Amino acid sequence: MELVFAGEIRPAGRTVMDILYFLIPITLFVILIAACAFIWAVKTGQFDDLEGPAYRILLDDDDPRIPRPPARQDGSGSQARDP
Repeated sequence: MELVFAGEIRPAGRTVMDILYFLIPITLFVILIAACAFIWAVKTGQFDDLEGPAYRILLDDDDPRIPRPPARQDGSGSQARDP
């Protein structure tokens, strides 16, 4: 005996569990995509050094390769540099 809820409209021959025939393949496809993304990340070295960038940002070395703003000329003709 099948339970029928008030106001429920269902096509003839369909059960509530038929949605699983759609959801299970979709779920397996999403899991496959996630597994491929994880394997790609491991193979390309995304997880090789997890602590290096965190420490590297703390090392404040004034890199001479950083371009400085160009010197401005004020009204008197002398050059003044920004601090």
